[in-house]
Amino acid sequence: PVVALLGARQVGKTTLARMLAEGRPALYLDLEAPADLAKLADPAAYLRQHGDKLIILDEIQRAPEIFATLRGMIDDSRWQGRQGGHFLLLGSASMNLMRQTSESLAGRIAYLEMGGLNALEVAGEEGALPRLWLRGGFPNSYLAADDGQAMDWLEDLLRTYLERDLPQLGLRVPASRLRRLWTMLAHLQGEPVNTSRLAGNLETQRASINQYLDILVDLLLVRRLPPWHANVGKRLVKSPRYYVRDSGILHRLLGIDSHDALLSHPVLGKSWEGMVMENLHSALPHRAETCFYRTAAGAEIDLVIRLGAEKVWAVEIKHGSVAKAPKGFSQSCDAVGATRRLLVYGGEEEFPLGGGVTAMPLPQLMRQLQAA
Repeated sequence: PVVALLGARQVGKTTLARMLAEGRPALYLDLEAPADLAKLADPAAYLRQHGDKLIILDEIQRAPEIFATLRGMIDDSRWQGRQGGHFLLLGSASMNLMRQTSESLAGRIAYLEMGGLNALEVAGEEGALPRLWLRGGFPNSYLAADDGQAMDWLEDLLRTYLERDLPQLGLRVPASRLRRLWTMLAHLQGEPVNTSRLAGNLETQRASINQYLDILVDLLLVRRLPPWHANVGKRLVKSPRYYVRDSGILHRLLGIDSHDALLSHPVLGKSWEGMVMENLHSALPHRAETCFYRTAAGAEIDLVIRLGAEKVWAVEIKHGSVAKAPKGFSQSCDAVGATRRLLVYGGEEEFPLGGGVTAMPLPQLMRQLQAA
């Protein structure tokens, strides 16, 4: 009955809402606008006046008290035999919002996570993928007149998020401390994290570091990729890997402001890996699960995708236009029972590498995931 769109795209939500409502009556309210918020002084009375419409509530995190009203209205509609399509909730991801909706609207809500622009959405534009990689998926950054303006916009975003948005969400974490942690994670992109060492560098407790990591993960700013945990008779790495989700934010945190600077930076390979990782996640079927595989001896798979009990895709990610599977990849694929063995690289052709491994460009694999 309710669809909640949570994420960080930050532009075009009104347009999106209109597209979703096309062909049917709809009511759009922006809860950051005082005039619209005032209409909900008596939410039940006002919303029932528009019971025949799709009701779109933007910035829903500004009025979490309305969830109890929505629950009652949804249940009343169900008794009347009306199923689905009542409300579209738009808002920034927050831990409180997720908790409140899951408690108040359990069984009545579906979530759609909105990330940034992905490789398929910008396909066809000249230089689209390198630009997406450097600037990230926020539209205002990707569409900036030049790289310098893109990085200025990302810096403003970082400061606003840390200094205004996080406190508004009730998170009493010093902005400077959280930015330092975020920057440390950028340097450790795609690597296991030693929380004790981070705690020492930030002069705080390990428990606090774990709390801060949870905050960044829950707000969709950092991805925590779990390790493969099935019993395969090998000593496996058990610590998760962390990725700054938007490559533009990653580069701003590291002071990378051009392709030349990126190509000479030690984070190059992991930056590409993180960008590919986010794009692949944006194309995954709803119930797909992901993890990485690495043994204590160093054999690894960057991304293991479980598409069902009998479909396991093993994905290796390599920067550059030369596709070559790493040593031990086939053995690692055998260990996880991979039904497909894939290598994503920076070229534009799909071709077999031998040993059952197929090399392909990122957009091609995304299309195959969408069709899986």
